[in-house]
Amino acid sequence: MSDITALLHAGLLVSDLARARAFYEFTLGLQPLNGRPQLPYPGEWYDLGGGQQLHLMGLPNPDAASLRPEHGGRDRHIALGVKNIASLQARLDAAAVKYSVSKSGRAAMFCRDPDGNTLEFVEMG
Repeated sequence: MSDITALLHAGLLVSDLARARAFYEFTLGLQPLNGRPQLPYPGEWYDLGGGQQLHLMGLPNPDAASLRPEHGGRDRHIALGVKNIASLQARLDAAAVKYSVSKSGRAAMFCRDPDGNTLEFVEMG
């Protein structure tokens, strides 16, 4: 049995922190978390509940020129639980953010942030 007990945070590389913050805060509705330590690069942290966080890191992306699969479910990604997938779809539609629904038939969808990071959203009820 593993000693690993939780996923504490996921870190995503972003090229333009202001653009990324607009997406994560205004489009997705996340709230910045106070207490990010002084680090040698710009960034923002978000509390996802349950002790889990999302960290945006304003650092060069070594994979920026790589080709990504069209469907986010076949790419590296993080999955986030949502209360209401239809509400999130409306927010993404209003912001003209492209997304695709899960090919498995479950209440889930995928989109990419402005830097091409793939996000999966799963309705948790």
